[in-house]
This record gives sequence, C-alpha cells and structure tokens, in this order.
Amino acid sequence: MFNAITQSQIYVLDQDEALDFYVGKLGLEVTADVDMGFMRWLTVSVPGHPERQILLEKPGAPAMSEETAQQVRELVTKGAMGGWLILTTDDCRKTYETLLARGVEFTEEPTDRPYGTDCGLRDPFGNRIRFTQPRA
Repeated sequence: MFNAITQSQIYVLDQDEALDFYVGKLGLEVTADVDMGFMRWLTVSVPGHPERQILLEKPGAPAMSEETAQQVRELVTKGAMGGWLILTTDDCRKTYETLLARGVEFTEEPTDRPYGTDCGLRDPFGNRIRFTQPRA
C-alpha cells in the first residue's frame, strides 16, 4: 500500500507573506513555486528533506467558490481551521530564542512534557504551529 506522506496543505491568505514567514523566519526552503495560471503551487519543506512538503494554498478557485473562499479566510484568521504543523528540532529552547529574535510571536514558551520539550506559535494568518524536541 502506501509508503510515505509527501505533501500536506495549509491555507494562507497571502503567499508572498507566507514565504517571508516560512522561509525567511522559520528557515524552511521552497521546494516548488509554480504559476499554474489558475493558482500558484507553492510548497516548502525542512531543508534537505524535499520528500515531505507543505502546500501553502490560498483559498479560492478552482477548488472553491468566492463565497466559500471568504468563509475559509475568516476561519483561518480565527485559527479555527483545525490544521496543525508540528516540526521537530534538536534544541527547542535554542530554536525558540532564534525565532524570537527574528520576530516570531509565540503562543506558548518552551515547556517540558512527558514526550519532550515543545512550544507553540501561530503564523501570520492564524495557523497553529508547534515544534518539539523529542525526549531521547
């Protein structure tokens, strides 16, 4: 059957702003940026791991009507879309300090948990992101 998850998707309201955040601040890299005419196919991944991509999709045609797209934009802004990104790091506290210095706003500081140390943030659109340093 299946042997990998290659792409996941989150909605963003502005793809250029998303690039600034995900690449410029979080340090991910662009794996695809293709103008398909009817949409821009924009994916990012952890550097050196293009086999697992995140599609930064702008709500709209061709997947949905303008009315539906407006509803999705409102839900994204509220952080109510239900999607998550969870990334891993070797040093949660150091990554937190680096991103804080880059202007990333956090919803939760690094906290020790049974599974490791993690913290939370939101992207400029309201999407929830966590990164974790798994317990060894």
